[in-house]
Amino acid sequence: MSFLDRFRDPPDPRRGRTAEDLPTSSVGYQRTASRLHAFNRYEIKYFVDELRVPELRSELAARMDTDPYSPHGGYPVTSLYYDTSDLRFYWEKIEGLKFRRKLRLRLYGPPSECTDDTVVQVEIKQRVNRVTQKRRIALPYSVARRLLDDRRDIACDPVQRPFVNEVTTLVGNLDLRPTVTTGYLREAFVGRDADLGLRVTIDHRVHGRDRDFHFASGSANRFVIPPKLAVVELKANERVPYWATDLTARLNMSVIRVSKYCQSVEAFGLAPPSRTGAPELVLPPGIDDQAPADVLGATVPVGD
Repeated sequence: MSFLDRFRDPPDPRRGRTAEDLPTSSVGYQRTASRLHAFNRYEIKYFVDELRVPELRSELAARMDTDPYSPHGGYPVTSLYYDTSDLRFYWEKIEGLKFRRKLRLRLYGPPSECTDDTVVQVEIKQRVNRVTQKRRIALPYSVARRLLDDRRDIACDPVQRPFVNEVTTLVGNLDLRPTVTTGYLREAFVGRDADLGLRVTIDHRVHGRDRDFHFASGSANRFVIPPKLAVVELKANERVPYWATDLTARLNMSVIRVSKYCQSVEAFGLAPPSRTGAPELVLPPGIDDQAPADVLGATVPVGD
């Protein structure tokens, strides 16, 4: 079975239609997305030096389980963000609005292998005060782009219709268009016992681009966060356990308010760097921020 076969549905014999015509169910590490298709939770982000990641990984493994749908070494995540011509969603984040949202198209898996039939997630992520809310549906890539870029209605399950209508209205009323991509290699851990609502992710080699938005275009990317830093996110339904916050303190991990989307916007000069940005994000003079072609397979740079 090929990599992409793990994400495809078989033809539906009930209607004589193929998976391309039907709402898509998820397999492989797409199941991580399907299990989290709609939820509220608290999120805290940290930077950690890649040199400290092995220690962090060991500590997490002692108290948490590796996400059962995450392959050894992590999995690629690529997102295409949509925004207005004046970057409304970007400025909502920078200004810290209590209610803000963004629309994105997300791929789990190697972007180079993305085809029209590959399963992707159309997602609205919004923040209400301190709570993060996500809603998403899985669609074949060609169908998702038809919805978002061509602004054409799509066939969907009646249960999905309110969300599809919301996406259509959002794209049409705000004239949303593709703005930037972000990508990274993600390791994921899930809580057990008393920490069942806890999820911790470690994102490496965060990069992006501002053009050629097809996931498989092969166009050059640049690092939007210095590659010697990984982004750690603690995500909890109700509370972050004491041992987790204690761990971040012992590893000298700094709490950040960084947005990967905002970092990509600023990295390509679409908006001025935010005054709330972290000093760790400033690349030293002479450092090449161009990501290698095999950015998701290359050795993580850890030097200055």
